Amino acid sequence: MDVTEPAPMSRPAAFAYAIGLPLGLLALVFAPVGRLDWTPGWVFVGVLALASAASALVLARVNPVIFRARSRFQPGTQRWDLLLVALMSAGMLAEIPLATLDAGRMGWSAVPAPAILLGYALLLGGMALATWAQAVNRFFEPGVRLQRERGQHVVTTGPYAMVRHPGYVSAIMVFAGLALALASWWALLPAAWATAILILRTRWEDALLQAGLEGYADYARRTRFRLLPGVW
Repeated sequence: MDVTEPAPMSRPAAFAYAIGLPLGLLALVFAPVGRLDWTPGWVFVGVLALASAASALVLARVNPVIFRARSRFQPGTQRWDLLLVALMSAGMLAEIPLATLDAGRMGWSAVPAPAILLGYALLLGGMALATWAQAVNRFFEPGVRLQRERGQHVVTTGPYAMVRHPGYVSAIMVFAGLALALASWWALLPAAWATAILILRTRWEDALLQAGLEGYADYARRTRFRLLPGVW
């Protein structure tokens, strides 16, 4: 079978992504605060930038094709998944500005230092887990589909030996970590919304893979848990 990998991102798109993503993050963090001299915001941006750079360097070495796979939603992505991603993204986009509005301007929450440190631990741990999952799984894409043209097969190594959807575990850790790292209890609300949508997505994706991906049903019988070992 011939294997067809996704096309690389065009140079203009890559340039727009490289410029737009950092600027978008800065806007989400500092626009609600109304000033740039908010130290916790710069600590957050710095930690996120360093962790993202480290992840990119690791993936560029061990699984560079992942950048093509992750660059866009590929043809054949399930329509229901596009809807779920839109609903989940609404919570994700609301979380950071709500957190910085709370912690940097309004002062609605009184989050103790240990909880903030826990937030950074969840954030960095989630990013590390996502990097590990992408390092061993070349089929890690932003949308749910059966990747027949890429010769998709079941991945059982790395974190996939413990749970069937480690990328989603990492996302849930990041959702909670963002709110706590930015010292906002209120931001846990959109984090909970995004998590609920992600859990529904996990169930639907798992059903699709069991029905359409050869060997996945056997893998699911061996690796019983979708997200949390011993629970679900």
